[in-house]
Amino acid sequence: MKKIKTVLFDLDGTLADTAPDLANALNYVLEKHNYAPLPYEKIRPIVSHGGMALVTLGFGADHPEFDTFYKELLDHYLNNIANETTLFPGMDELLLNLERNKISWGVVTNKPAWLTDPLMEALNLTSRAVAIVSGDTLEERKPHPAPLLHACHQAGCKAEECIYVGDAERDIEAGNRAGMLSLVALFGYIADSDTPDTWGAHSSISTPQAIIPIIQSFN
Repeated sequence: MKKIKTVLFDLDGTLADTAPDLANALNYVLEKHNYAPLPYEKIRPIVSHGGMALVTLGFGADHPEFDTFYKELLDHYLNNIANETTLFPGMDELLLNLERNKISWGVVTNKPAWLTDPLMEALNLTSRAVAIVSGDTLEERKPHPAPLLHACHQAGCKAEECIYVGDAERDIEAGNRAGMLSLVALFGYIADSDTPDTWGAHSSISTPQAIIPIIQSFN
């Protein structure tokens, strides 16, 4: 492994804690259609899997109004995209540490750009990120490695000089296929049924700051 030059993050459940706003969006749609809201603890593990997974959780995959509910969820979420969303505890300190040490960072997410871009802007991160690759930036999405390699190109580094951090199995698969060091963010949206120790990551981290000694071991 070469010296680490760039750290790339998944967005939902890794860089930012978006679950409160996405849970609010799902419950808004549920209550609008006279369904009981779901407890936050039931919604949180599903957030990393996107809006369709949230609608499936709330209404079932075969509901005849699925597409309507999906549009309503995304519309409400876009209009309330950062009401309660924050960086995970310790993440801001990590980003500052990376920047002080001339290590660039970016985001590779399956979230579409029309949601990614306003969220990054609301969190005041757009100008700080060396790369922002969304789910519709390319034809391929994670677990395909192409989005991660595209971010490497934007960052001006090689895959073996990158770390990719995510909280879903597709993140680790994408990182491994791209030839990067892959880390599981255990502080993210890991469901009880998930088995991150079987995903093939280089390591797991319980806090954002735990990335620092991993970088130092290579640098």
